[in-house]
Amino acid sequence: MKAGHKAPKNIDEYIAAFSPEVQLILEKIRVTIKEAAPDAEEKISYQIPAFTLRGIVVYFAAFKKHIGLYPPVTGDERLRNETSVYAGEKGNLRFPLDQPIPYDLIRRIVKLRVKQNLERSVTKDKKK
Repeated sequence: MKAGHKAPKNIDEYIAAFSPEVQLILEKIRVTIKEAAPDAEEKISYQIPAFTLRGIVVYFAAFKKHIGLYPPVTGDERLRNETSVYAGEKGNLRFPLDQPIPYDLIRRIVKLRVKQNLERSVTKDKKK
């Protein structure tokens, strides 16, 4: 997002703050997440796009040289190994803008996160 811009109110505003090339990538990531988690709700959290379904599914953000996807992948060793080439600090993922964005990998991460959130919420409901 360009310096000096106010915090976005929604994901459309967030995406609009970037160059047309980055807007296309962000919109495709948004569509990929929506397809993988159709019941998730969009919101802005920490001034970046987020999708929630019984908790945070994922956040994503554009930077000068990469797209970030958060939180880190846990609970699926095979998927975690596949994402390790993109791991940045604290395990958050960084997809370089000068390389193809792995949309299928993003889709699989989102599906895992939805599954984990739903399982966690069932466990919490049983404890009540």
